[in-house]
Amino acid sequence: MADAKANSGGGANGAAATGASEKKFDVKKIAAAGFIVMNLVVTGGGAYLAYAATLGWQRPAVREPAAIKELETLRDSEGVRESILYTMPTFTVNLEGQPKRMLRVEMTLEMLDEAGFEEVVRLSPKARDQIMRILNAKTYNDLETIQGKLFLKDEIAVALNTQLNEAVVKDVYFSDFLVQ
Repeated sequence: MADAKANSGGGANGAAATGASEKKFDVKKIAAAGFIVMNLVVTGGGAYLAYAATLGWQRPAVREPAAIKELETLRDSEGVRESILYTMPTFTVNLEGQPKRMLRVEMTLEMLDEAGFEEVVRLSPKARDQIMRILNAKTYNDLETIQGKLFLKDEIAVALNTQLNEAVVKDVYFSDFLVQ
């Protein structure tokens, strides 16, 4: 009997010791699960922010009739005019570098006002000469990328604005751009 009590007491202590070891949490597994959850939350948040900043972005629209009328009267009172577009004749130039390549480009200049349009038309030979010099100095690698074309647009606008007295070229648009 004493042996049975000893065994049962020992058995109870042994069971308690075994239960305590089973109740211990595995810290590595919990940390790994927490890390995985944190990564998913951060990745999802970053994906949402990227979507909201690029594809999900929508231009704010004025939908109130009173605000639209106020905007129109503000435009009329400040004398904001529509810009004037001037399409230049097609340019066909040789590009610099080897192998020899040719560029054909048709561009439209967006002018700030009517006076600027008249000045560009009057000084058209000088403007064409300036643009031809810029285009002749370019290589195929300069014009191959979108950034190269955007840089060319800016370069043409700056060159024309420095040459013109009253006119302001707001932007340059390429309607035809072919490199052979």
